[in-house]
Amino acid sequence: MTGAGTVTVVAAVAVTVAGGIVLLAPARQRLAGPADRDGGRPARGRLLPAVVVAAVVAMAGRGSPQGVVLPLLAVALGAAVVRGLAARRRDRAAAEVRRRVVDLCDALRSELAAGQTAAGALDRAAAEWPLVAPAAQAARTGADLVAALRGLAATPGGDALRVVAAAWQVAHRTGHGLADTLGRVASDLRAAERTRRVVGGELASARATARLLAGLPVLALVMGSGAGADPLRFLLGHPAGLACLAGGLAAGYAGLAWIEALARDVDRHG
Repeated sequence: MTGAGTVTVVAAVAVTVAGGIVLLAPARQRLAGPADRDGGRPARGRLLPAVVVAAVVAMAGRGSPQGVVLPLLAVALGAAVVRGLAARRRDRAAAEVRRRVVDLCDALRSELAAGQTAAGALDRAAAEWPLVAPAAQAARTGADLVAALRGLAATPGGDALRVVAAAWQVAHRTGHGLADTLGRVASDLRAAERTRRVVGGELASARATARLLAGLPVLALVMGSGAGADPLRFLLGHPAGLACLAGGLAAGYAGLAWIEALARDVDRHG
């Protein structure tokens, strides 16, 4: 194969691998929905142009395989890191919302048991947690409060607000005390959160094992260098090495993403 043919083949492999790393959407994307929480554009829409630009610049600037592959891999790895950090932020935000829903039930129960109206209780809750402000406004204006609560349940971690909305609706139709109903809802949510923590503890070992296995190739490179070999020169200086590097990084990321997807699915349904 000629030098130009080698560059073309390696570039095609690199584009495929980099695009796969960037566009691979594991199950954790379901938590935040189609767009990131910190911006209106989907993460995929922001990262794909970066890969394309890196590919064009690399191919136009240099004719060597290194000049094509390494910029693409750098973009792909950066995208993977950004995805991981964003997923962690979403997980923390969702956990905080779940905790605040339990606090909301307790606060509403206390306010209603003390003789406060539903609108007044929600106003006080909205002062502490602005997320429920639309529900408080619906209660003040006589709008559909149950629909407002169900709309808020679309917030990551806010699924339990559907239960609150159902309890509100049942209490309104039957005349049963809403304070007692919300108290039982809060107890059920606490039990579910305890179960979630137990499941998370069981999944932690699987996630740690996956991360350890993903880091073993780095240890192998260090050991190879210490034994007198030069694996980095092969990986970074030869077309076959570049293909191995790109394929190995893609396989490692795919494995981590798959483990995280399985763990999040178990955590979500556990």
